[in-house]
Amino acid sequence: RFLFVPGTIGAIAWLARNEANTKRIKHGLVLSGLGDPGAITYKKSRQATALIDQTVIAVLKEANVQHAIEEFSPYGYDERQFCSPGFNLPVGRFSRTPFGTYPQYHTSLDNPDFVKPAALADSLKTLLKIVDALEADELYLNTKPKCEPQLGRHGLYKELSGSGDTMAMLWVLNLSDGQHRLPEIAERASMPLESIRRVARVLESHGLLSRVHAPSR
Repeated sequence: RFLFVPGTIGAIAWLARNEANTKRIKHGLVLSGLGDPGAITYKKSRQATALIDQTVIAVLKEANVQHAIEEFSPYGYDERQFCSPGFNLPVGRFSRTPFGTYPQYHTSLDNPDFVKPAALADSLKTLLKIVDALEADELYLNTKPKCEPQLGRHGLYKELSGSGDTMAMLWVLNLSDGQHRLPEIAERASMPLESIRRVARVLESHGLLSRVHAPSR
């Protein structure tokens, strides 16, 4: 005799027992199928523009590797329970080849031989970059927000022009209104997150940005 248990029963049970604590969740990832040789695939949360969504997308773009971004749908793994309308938590799904899209899925070929050490290592490396970006969670306020400050006076054009960060500097100054986090700015500017972070630190050191408390959302 076989006992079949719904794949997301664990998430449902946890949510039922911890509903009062779910408001403390800032962001989350459901991890699935991290070891196959396919490209990384990220499925957005129901919110679609949560910090977790923007951060993962920014990290994957910066890595400049093949990847896929999926919009949210109410079908899948545990993320569909965390993202149900009664909770609507900022939880996306991080995987490599999505379930059901490769011939080995639910066959005897879906075995440990299908898992590649290099793919597992790459998944871990990418997840650590995502965690690093989330923990930084930098939110800034432009201290000279009424028109552009005189940047030449601070020597910033000379300091940043050689690295190609002039446009990054202008984007950071323009969107640092206490509302846009750095991953959001990177996505809006279509620039690497690390470039945006580097420029923000330089501008902060010159007194043109001040770091503010980042509220949860």
